[in-house]
Amino acid sequence: GNFTGEADDTLIIQAAPLADRLGSDRLTLLDARALPRFLGEVEPIDPVAGHIPGAHCTPFTENLDQSGRFLQPEQLRARFSQLLDGHPSETLVAYCGSGVTACHNLFALCLAGYPLASLYPGSWSEWITDPARPVARKEHL
Repeated sequence: GNFTGEADDTLIIQAAPLADRLGSDRLTLLDARALPRFLGEVEPIDPVAGHIPGAHCTPFTENLDQSGRFLQPEQLRARFSQLLDGHPSETLVAYCGSGVTACHNLFALCLAGYPLASLYPGSWSEWITDPARPVARKEHL
């Protein structure tokens, strides 16, 4: 068949509005990178290691079973409901290193039955370009 898609800019958040929401109940921030990068122990790509303050380490690989297929919707829902901790799904923002693997988490959220959540496409690589933006390490596992 043929697919015609349209971009929805309401699902994108830029750095300044994201920074304004840091530390508020209006934000549940999911970092799709592996734990060592999140903790700031290693950073193979960017010149600064760590994560955006308040983020939860949510490696995209944990959306998959041992055969590399997505977990069942109920398993994904259990995973993400823990991270939401009672906050509405509208507070979710996903990011990673460059905005690509964050989309894996966004897709997994949809498989789990959640509505489309927001993406910070600049992700870590953009966040660290402004030295005034805060950087965290070894917290919010």
